[in-house]
Amino acid sequence: MASTTTDPLLGRLVDGRYEIVARVARGGMATVYRARDRRLGREVAVKVMHPHLADGVDGASFVSRFRREARAAARLSHPGVVAVFDQGLDGDTSYLTMEYVEGSNLRAELQQGPLPVGRALDVAAQVLEALAAAHRVGLVHRDIKPENVLLGSDGTVKVADFGLARAVTEVTSTASGTILGTVAYLAPEVITSGGTSPATDVFAVGVLLSEMLTGTVPYPGEPPIGVAFHHVHEDLPAPSQRVDWLPAELDRLVASFTARDPHRRPAHAGAAGAAVAGARALLDPDVLDRRADRPVLPAEDDGDDDPGTGPDDDPDAPRPGSADAVDEIPTAFFTEVPAGEHRTEHLVTEPTHALAGPVGAGPPAPERTHRRGAVVWAVLLVLLLGGGGAGTWWWFAAGPGAWTTVPAGLVGAPAEDADAALAAQGLDAETRERHHDDVPAGDVVATDPASGERVRRDGSVELVVSLGVRMLTVPADLVGSPRQDAEAALDAEGFAVEVDTVHDDAAPEGEVLGTSVPGGSRQRHDTVVTLTVSDGPAPVSVPQVVGRSADEAEEDLAAAGLEVAYADPETSTEVAEGRVLAQDPEQGTTARRTDTVTLTLSAGPPQAEVPDVTGMTGDEATAALEEAGFEVEVTGLLGGWLPAFRDEVREQEPTGSAPVGSTVTITVW
Repeated sequence: MASTTTDPLLGRLVDGRYEIVARVARGGMATVYRARDRRLGREVAVKVMHPHLADGVDGASFVSRFRREARAAARLSHPGVVAVFDQGLDGDTSYLTMEYVEGSNLRAELQQGPLPVGRALDVAAQVLEALAAAHRVGLVHRDIKPENVLLGSDGTVKVADFGLARAVTEVTSTASGTILGTVAYLAPEVITSGGTSPATDVFAVGVLLSEMLTGTVPYPGEPPIGVAFHHVHEDLPAPSQRVDWLPAELDRLVASFTARDPHRRPAHAGAAGAAVAGARALLDPDVLDRRADRPVLPAEDDGDDDPGTGPDDDPDAPRPGSADAVDEIPTAFFTEVPAGEHRTEHLVTEPTHALAGPVGAGPPAPERTHRRGAVVWAVLLVLLLGGGGAGTWWWFAAGPGAWTTVPAGLVGAPAEDADAALAAQGLDAETRERHHDDVPAGDVVATDPASGERVRRDGSVELVVSLGVRMLTVPADLVGSPRQDAEAALDAEGFAVEVDTVHDDAAPEGEVLGTSVPGGSRQRHDTVVTLTVSDGPAPVSVPQVVGRSADEAEEDLAAAGLEVAYADPETSTEVAEGRVLAQDPEQGTTARRTDTVTLTLSAGPPQAEVPDVTGMTGDEATAALEEAGFEVEVTGLLGGWLPAFRDEVREQEPTGSAPVGSTVTITVW
């Protein structure tokens, strides 16, 4: 009888924003819900980490992985990648908010049987296109499998779950000997050394393509240890071994993607996508429409007479052996996957289960058959790797087993993550801090020894942790100070200085007028501070103002930015009174704006005593007045119309003193 599960999150408002509407899927690490974003009025998927995973010594690593998924997806903007909108913590609830994809996943479609060849190539091409976007920014997905390939109802194909994604240079396992991922899709280099590259994702897509063409993974029914052994020591079987009508072009394509040597595979998803397009172009159009028959898989059984729903009778939990679980590999080959990391979750689809055989294929074989197979493989590998007690003692006491290597990916990782990675390998971490321009505060700048170098298992690794960019304080009160003082103050703080000079009428030469950054502010240590310094008033050419009136001279000089001062007026017989007689500096001299030009105005001609010429003859009077510097005008009695009785000056005008050069009128009769 079906049981009803009550989910306490249904109907709840997460973080005051996301209204949980329905549960979509549940995995080993998180549950995915369909929710409504009340703030933006849109439908989203909310991924909630199981609360118990945050507890205990491993809790930080699970929370870190959960947040890493958000950071990895945030680095990508591609229509083929499920977008992550938000990440947060509501009480004890860690959650991610993602794009809601209406539809199913590739696992659900494969449960109906193999895909048509054209459809399989289309899905592979779109997965590779999404992975190419990740590879271009230096990310490797590391967990490509049908559960993480979402098929939208509109025909779109999207790659989900970047929870295991890492930068190409980062560590690929959380502890020494621990392999994360789904064994059926793991490349040999991941199994043997934990190393990953973009070619690792290409391998997984090759397995995925083979599964889409044939309806089954290359080694169905094998225990995880057996699958791992095959991947390391054998080439994957060609799809045509299961479906004989598949053309050689598809065999070669799958073989190139799943080559054991990663250097023989396409270097990244972009190159692999081009290979898919090239292979498709060589195929007969009729082949593209063909679909293989549904395969008959090896029988499975859970070893229980009661055909229950799976582990813990949780109808939403992934079944052991389904690709929704991260397979555990016995310690004869690898250490087991830590508790809580056994499964990776898929998004917006119902839980997936192991592929069932065709109707009438019979009940599943007992799970203990798998356990017996795993034990056999483990015993065989122990014998192969062999060594007796003495060899084991030597290995761990003095031989290679006494040493380990510094994990990769520490540089650039948060210090707490690097510390946890070292602790997982039994290594101590010693921390030293220093500023760094490119590495954010709290992230590791370098390690000693470096990643990949040997260190004793009980040794320690020094982590150089970034303090972020070194910030300096710009001195206050630089504006108005002399240039030399400002430069000295900035140099003392550690800033580089540049100087721009500008002419200024008010500020004296050398005075700081402004700075490129505010005084008293905090700036990066490599900030170049530019001082704007006065070069004094601008140079000008002094105009000619001699002979002009005082008002006209002042107007001309003011237009040139010059000030005016006046000297005492001087007499002149050449320049009229009130006009400029002289200027200092003279016309054409180079001066600076606001300099002063001194003007001397004409006071007119000088004064002289007018000789008294009364009683002199006209000629005598004229001669005397001209000798004194005056002009002479002679007139007769009554204006000269009466005849003169005598030639004698009877009157003169003016008398006393008069300006030199002025006219003296004499009356002769």
